[in-house]
Amino acid sequence: MIKNYLKISWRNLTKNKAHTFINVTGLSVGMAVAILIGLWIWDEISYNKNFQNEDKIVQVWQHQTFNGKVGSQVAMPIPLGTMLREEYTGTGKDFKYVTLSSWNYDHIVAFGDKKITQQGSFMQPEVTEMLTLKMLKGTRGGLKDPSSILLSQKVATALFGSDDPMNKTIKLDNKQLVKVTGVYADLPRNSTFNELNIILPWDLYPINQEWIKRASTQWGNNSFQIFAQLNDKADINKVNARIKGLKEKKIALAGDKVGASFKPLVFLHPMEKWHLYSEFKDGINTGGDIQFVWLFGIIGVFVLLLACINFMNLSTARSEKRAKEVGIRKTVGSLRSQLIGQFFSESLMVTAFAFLFSIVLVLLILPWFNQVAGKTVGILWANPLFWILGLGFTLFTGVVAGSYPAFYLSSFQPVKVLKGTFKAGRYAALPRKILVVLQFFVSATLIICTIIVFRQVQFTKNRPVGYDRTGLVQMSMKSDDIHKNFAAVRNDLLQSGFVIEMAESGSPLTDVYSNNSGLNWRGKAPDLQDDFGTIRLTPEFGKVANWKIIEGRDFSRAYVSDSTAMILNESAAKFMNFKHAVGEVIDWGRKYKVIGVIKDMVMSSPYEPVKPSIFVLSNDVEGMIDIRLDPKKSTHDAMAKIEAVFKQYDPGSPFEYKFTDEEYSKKFANEERVGKLAGFFTLLAIFISCMGLFGMASFMAEQRIKEIGVRKVLGASVFNLWRLMSTDFIILVSISLLIAIPMAYYLMHGWLQDYKYRAELSWWIFALTAVGAIVITVLTVSYQSIKAALTNPVKSLKTE
Repeated sequence: MIKNYLKISWRNLTKNKAHTFINVTGLSVGMAVAILIGLWIWDEISYNKNFQNEDKIVQVWQHQTFNGKVGSQVAMPIPLGTMLREEYTGTGKDFKYVTLSSWNYDHIVAFGDKKITQQGSFMQPEVTEMLTLKMLKGTRGGLKDPSSILLSQKVATALFGSDDPMNKTIKLDNKQLVKVTGVYADLPRNSTFNELNIILPWDLYPINQEWIKRASTQWGNNSFQIFAQLNDKADINKVNARIKGLKEKKIALAGDKVGASFKPLVFLHPMEKWHLYSEFKDGINTGGDIQFVWLFGIIGVFVLLLACINFMNLSTARSEKRAKEVGIRKTVGSLRSQLIGQFFSESLMVTAFAFLFSIVLVLLILPWFNQVAGKTVGILWANPLFWILGLGFTLFTGVVAGSYPAFYLSSFQPVKVLKGTFKAGRYAALPRKILVVLQFFVSATLIICTIIVFRQVQFTKNRPVGYDRTGLVQMSMKSDDIHKNFAAVRNDLLQSGFVIEMAESGSPLTDVYSNNSGLNWRGKAPDLQDDFGTIRLTPEFGKVANWKIIEGRDFSRAYVSDSTAMILNESAAKFMNFKHAVGEVIDWGRKYKVIGVIKDMVMSSPYEPVKPSIFVLSNDVEGMIDIRLDPKKSTHDAMAKIEAVFKQYDPGSPFEYKFTDEEYSKKFANEERVGKLAGFFTLLAIFISCMGLFGMASFMAEQRIKEIGVRKVLGASVFNLWRLMSTDFIILVSISLLIAIPMAYYLMHGWLQDYKYRAELSWWIFALTAVGAIVITVLTVSYQSIKAALTNPVKSLKTE
């Protein structure tokens, strides 16, 4: 019997090829979208699951109050980490391990003639046990040697090839010799530590860096990270209560009034929330990237829903043409259960084909998808959950789509059907109309949301940044050779004719690495808290950046007094309530005289207001090299010349550089990624909806072929017939737009509130979507409408 079901199902599918093609294609595209989004979500929610102790690992954060507003930050002082290690770690205490860590930044590792740049951190030895590193060579205890280094597998391969790296001596940052005491397996991409390619012992960090030695006793120096692992029986809420006031008490005892005014409160942020719940507002965890998981999850459900609507719509529409078939089958003795089985087998066969095609589509799209999404996901062939969900959905869709023809048609009375007195009923088409409205409601909402996302990104990209990004090159100094020979390097570059100016700075133009408080100025309110972005630089920085001076003058080597001079940005002058800042004196340990005010430069997030910032000269700047190229010269030739000069003075470092405009563009990567993926899924949603409309228009034209023939005989024009066929669909799409526009407005208005610098919701976005949806509908339906209108009425009426 089952064999017979399948044979008849196959015949029916091949007999109606266009109908089958639309059904299988639409459903397979919907399934492919759902699978892609499912893989993306799986990758997101499995972040850090590779660590065995993921449920016990935490990072120490702090809340600080700034002029009445609570902010949360991950940067912490060294003494707090030391106290937690010494007093709160051990058997029966709160923590099993506590480790201090530097930030993960670039280091030069060299062995023989091979020199490569890799990211790594200085960390205390317990981190290897905490992260349960899989050691390929050596043991997890390798960091106990103060002159050791642990390498990831890819770094070890890059440096040593197939040779054994153990106990080999390599040079770090052209300064220190360290010994390889272990090689660990590369950490997965969906891990917070995925770029931790080298691990260095914490005791090596203070060597040759006096500021770190000083920071070991400074409770107000928030420049480091603290990771910890709770003991098995420890309760995170109780531990939070015990450590909450540690820093505040220590700062108060030290008499640090400025630090105490921030009211620092320490708390633990669990690893399981690092990736998706990393945002805090007013001291409360408000979410983070979890919003994108929900966003794409909803998109996936809706796109899949569109495909299912198509399938069910076309299945139920076509089923009414099979009423006579049902009548004949019942007449010759078919049971209702057999008819139900027949219709279900056809429906399940279509969904099975669609699932197989969806797998093929996913395999074809995955390389592009991974590139856009910044992932390395693949089909989870070995994961039972993937097959359970895939096959379960296939079965569910087949049963739901086949339920209408199976139960409704199988109930027909054969006498009425075969006598021609059967009619589907005046409301038979109502469910299909509702489903079409739902389809275009989803599609229109997605279109509007995608346009607004792209517009917000473009709006922020076009925001004035206060300096000229064109022709700017920035390089991170990984050794101090260039700094020691700054004057000679600058002179050689200027004489080359390819460089307009060169400077040193403590931060790149696309970020602010340092913040300071405790400044005093005339008229400062006693209870006002201050926190300024601080950029130390050489006098040439302003010419390199081409910043805009709106009051006073720039730094100059011609003025010896500029060693105690300060330049403010607009936001800092406004924060200090200066109408004319030039000449004002700022007390910051010593007296600084304001010589200029510059237009605000967007150095941090382009979505946020510019932070009040100060600029001061320093002879000990070891951070960034900033270079402005001559726009009249070839960039390729200029970089070749700069490389030659740098190799002359710093032969031990690889020549690596970044263009400032490219670094600035990376600030929009997350929003652009979301926009591209949402746009892609929206196009597929429109495609699925159009296929459904095309199929429905085809069915309607076929169903009304004799009516059209009669109308043509009576003198109806092609235009009149086209309008007759198209009007119903245009009305349905218009209804969907009336629902979609206010819904999209509500959703995107709320989304935009997260951005302080945001685009307005313009009326043309909604008007364009409405016009576009109607045009798409007309174009989709017109083919079948015009085709039916042009049919010779002799053919359609000859059976009468």
